[in-house]
Order: sequence, then C-alpha cells, then structure tokens
Amino acid sequence: MAQPSPDTTGYEKQRQKVNELLTQRSMRFGQFDESLNKRTGIFGLKTKKDMQASIDILKQIVLTDNYIFKETKALLDYKEFEKSQIADQASEFDVRINGYIKTISKLQREQERLRSDLNALEKANQLNKGLAVLFGLAFGGATVYILVSRQKLTKA
Repeated sequence: MAQPSPDTTGYEKQRQKVNELLTQRSMRFGQFDESLNKRTGIFGLKTKKDMQASIDILKQIVLTDNYIFKETKALLDYKEFEKSQIADQASEFDVRINGYIKTISKLQREQERLRSDLNALEKANQLNKGLAVLFGLAFGGATVYILVSRQKLTKA
C-alpha cells in the first residue's frame, strides 16, 4: 500500500489543526453564552466582573477567529500548491506524450521506408534468381549442344 505523499500528510495535519480551532471556538462561544447569562450582582444584576469575564471570553473568541483565518489560509495555500503541482505534472506529461507520439511517428515512417526497401530488394532478388536460372539453362543447353555436336563430329 502506498504511503501518502508529504503534501497530503501536511494538508491533513493542517486540516485537523483548523478543525481543532473550530472546536475550541465553539466551546468558547458556549462559555461566552453562559457568561452573558451569569448575574452575580445584587438583585440579579450583572457586575463589572461578570461583564469583564464576558469581554475576556469574547477577546479569546476573536483571537481564535484570527488564528482560524491564518490557519485556513495556510490550508488554502496547501490546496493551491497541490493544484499547481498537478498542473505542472500534467504539462510535463503532455510534453512526454508529444515526444512519444513524435518518436512513434518517426519509427512508423522508418518502418514503412524499410518495408518498401525490402520489397524492392525482394523483387531484385527474384529477378536475379530468374536470370541465374535462365543463364544456367542457357549454359546447360550450350554444353549439351556442344557435347552433341562433338559426338556427331567424332562419329562422322
């Protein structure tokens, strides 16, 4: 089984970090909601301390939001990097494929040329075989003719 690439692993870690921050924010928002309902003053009123606690929790939420934005940007940068890497690979593959196509076309043209050369050589070879047989027959016929003529001369 193939291991995930470092980019994918980094992306997953970054995504988990953002999810954890979102969980923290949700938890803090629950605390903020509770602090808004908290009234420890006389006659059930809010005290300065109650309001300060709400403000402090709200500051933490804002800081967490800022951190979430920063980490989400890093997450998007991972995705952008991944997209550019894929585009680069696609471009590289296109160049390779075009090179292969050119090589295949060149080899096909060379194969066709070699086939036509082979056909021409086979025709020339057949012609040469025919001429060799013809000359052999002519030579054999001449030899037989000479031998027959000699025998006629020697008998006569």
